[in-house]
Amino acid sequence: QVEVVESGGGLVQAGGSLRLSCAVSGAVFGLNTIAWYRQVPGQSRDFVAIITKRGATNYAGSVKGRITISRDSARNVIYLQMNSLKPEDTGVYYCNREESWGQGTQVTVSS
Repeated sequence: QVEVVESGGGLVQAGGSLRLSCAVSGAVFGLNTIAWYRQVPGQSRDFVAIITKRGATNYAGSVKGRITISRDSARNVIYLQMNSLKPEDTGVYYCNREESWGQGTQVTVSS
């Protein structure tokens, strides 16, 4: 079994920064491909960022230049550094590894 746990969410003002963490544990051989998604209540869960096992990254167009995904492979931790945050970045952020999802961490950006 694989467990995924997100943390680091909170309330920040527009223009501020926040770093989310995704800890992966259990029957895991390496981090594999890890992705972050965001969901607003009543809306779909949308892709935000991804990092492959070999370190390649990709981002949703709305966050390019403001958000960076990175990893600490030795600790099985993935980070999502968010800068210049906007109110539209508000939502519950989920970490995904293959079929495993965490419970999400709330990010709220005030105007």
